[in-house]
Amino acid sequence: MNTAAAFSSTTADKEMLQRAVPAVLIKLLLERLNVAVKDGALAKVCRHSAQFELTGPVQRLQQIFKQLKIKGLQATLLHWNRFDQHRLPALLLHSGQWQLIERNADGTLQLINQKMQVSGCSEDDLSVAPVLWVRNAASFQPASSEDESGNSAARLVLKQVFKRPKWILDVLIATVLINIIAIATSLFAMQVYDRVVPTLAYATLWTLVAGMGVVIALDWLLKRVRARTLDSVSCAVDKNVSQQVFEHVMQLQLDTRPRSLGTMAAQVSGLDSVRQFFTAGIIFSLIDMPFALLFICFIYIIGGPIALVYASLLPIAAILGFITQKRLRRLLKQQLLRSHERQGLLVDVIQGAESVRANNASWQFSRKWREISATISSYNIRQKAIASTGTISTGSLATSAYIAALVVGVGQIEAGNLSMGALIACSILGGRVIAPISQSVQYLAQWQNVSQSLAMVNKLLQLPTQRRPQQHLLLPETAPKTLTLRDISFSYPNSAVRQLKIDSLSLQSGDRVALLGPIGCGKSTLLKLLAGLYRPSQGWVRLGDADLWEIDPNIVAEHVSYLPQSVHLFKGTLRSNLALCGAISDSQLLRVSSELGIDQIAQDSPLGMDLEITEGGAGLSGGQQQLLGLGRLLLTRPTIWLLDEPTASLDQASEKQVLAALKTYVRPEDILLISTHRPALAAQLAKRILIMRRGEIVADGDPSTVLPKFAAVATNTTQHTRRAGNSLPEKVSTLKARE
Repeated sequence: MNTAAAFSSTTADKEMLQRAVPAVLIKLLLERLNVAVKDGALAKVCRHSAQFELTGPVQRLQQIFKQLKIKGLQATLLHWNRFDQHRLPALLLHSGQWQLIERNADGTLQLINQKMQVSGCSEDDLSVAPVLWVRNAASFQPASSEDESGNSAARLVLKQVFKRPKWILDVLIATVLINIIAIATSLFAMQVYDRVVPTLAYATLWTLVAGMGVVIALDWLLKRVRARTLDSVSCAVDKNVSQQVFEHVMQLQLDTRPRSLGTMAAQVSGLDSVRQFFTAGIIFSLIDMPFALLFICFIYIIGGPIALVYASLLPIAAILGFITQKRLRRLLKQQLLRSHERQGLLVDVIQGAESVRANNASWQFSRKWREISATISSYNIRQKAIASTGTISTGSLATSAYIAALVVGVGQIEAGNLSMGALIACSILGGRVIAPISQSVQYLAQWQNVSQSLAMVNKLLQLPTQRRPQQHLLLPETAPKTLTLRDISFSYPNSAVRQLKIDSLSLQSGDRVALLGPIGCGKSTLLKLLAGLYRPSQGWVRLGDADLWEIDPNIVAEHVSYLPQSVHLFKGTLRSNLALCGAISDSQLLRVSSELGIDQIAQDSPLGMDLEITEGGAGLSGGQQQLLGLGRLLLTRPTIWLLDEPTASLDQASEKQVLAALKTYVRPEDILLISTHRPALAAQLAKRILIMRRGEIVADGDPSTVLPKFAAVATNTTQHTRRAGNSLPEKVSTLKARE
């Protein structure tokens, strides 16, 4: 079954799907993908495309690319409701014609037809419309060795900071002018004390004041421009970096994620301090520090030996900053780890508040919170003591330098080498030397906090994603007919326990399979491996003719859907949680809701489908949450259905509704695999039974032969457990009798 045929079964309009894509839209798409092509050559190839005798738009488009000798472009056909919209632009079949679909700057979708007419559209209008997506493989270049080394988090932030370097020039020019203006202020003081005060020349004074008024206005304007530039850069960096980190977290390989959600959230939030440091502190430090040397030169020109006093301040301040950051390094690392631990405890307690209250365990968690908080407070006190010592020492050093400069200046005045105005001018310029030095000591102390945050974020960025970075992924054109495991072994990271060991398992088109076994035997883990959520430690999973982990996730999501044992609901409404993929028509939504009984949840609320859902689905029963999860699955209409205990929380009436809906929506050629503890449910749906024990498949066959064996093994296991439980009281009685 090719892709076009698969779509014809759902759109019921095969002829419409076979319509050729207009050349003008192909050219427009190629322009969006930064692929150059000549108009005449493209139009000529498209006119002769009917001679290709191909069966679908994907094959026709690939042949056009081949004729144009364009390399690196791959096309595939998907449903809109399963399409990752980050991959736009693409071609979409809408209202009987191919159109280019893309997202505007304001986030809305727009369609462009072959007449270049632009129109807006809603996701609800598209539903299961076919999407012809073209991937440009040229954008997937191998990462250089340089990219693989160093701190990924720092590189990510710096890349965004210096993405548009024009702002650096603007800030540099503003800073240069601001510092030059500072020299004008000192010269003003020198002229007043040396020329105006001795002669009381008010005309000269008002002239100087007028000039300084212009200087002050210019200084205010330049500082305002510089601050605004840095604020805009900071916001842009924050938006881009946080978006990239969030998308990285979304793409993480699930079995390698940190087990503590609080720790992961704290690692992501650590970017705030990093972003603020790189977009404000370090810029001023790098730009203002050279001017400290320039001011020392001006002091030397005006006051001679006074410059030596301030010059001696630089190495002392550098040594002080180095000592401060060295003392803070280990302390801040310990404080950050404990802060993440407290964040994890907070998230854990909030999520499990019912269990904590029901088991009267509040006092235990309060004690843990108090212990962690006390440790963090002690670290915080020590950290502030070290930082404040560095700041106070720098301030004392600056005061000492000022006093020493005055002493040296008095000597120079006595010798006739310096005037009173020149000494005051040197004092003003000396303040401009001290300010960046004091800031540099603070930045060195702050850098330790930033470096620890970078290290934590870098650990997160180093976690493996579901696909390798820059991996050239496959785009199979035909719908998969098989799902196969071979030589599979799976263990969680840093665990010596082997969760799965399966030599071979093959699921064919049309299979109806039930997965049975005791708790903890590996059923859920097996389903997650088949869904591509977990990656095997050894062996491979093949979806059709290709390794599942070599296929683009968009293609996997198009054909494979997984229902977890515990359905998670998100903050929003009943409708938004049901139509999680976002591209579902109201008629489809209402039909599925009615067939599963979800409409009863809406009818019980005056808000209907706009019933508010909180994080985690609080307020809905476990059965209602499970029905919403099943509704999501029915709306996506995959070809491979992986269900983990789909009716575990349902009553008998709801279970009958679910079974009827599955029989309606699962097509004859689809693959259905259900994990369950109910042999009766397995007998109703399955034509094949798999039984698991300790991560291995111990039986595979027809229900009539496998189910009786499963029932006998389950009975023996229960009797053995009971005998093991009764043996302890018997032993205790025997010991008492002996005594």
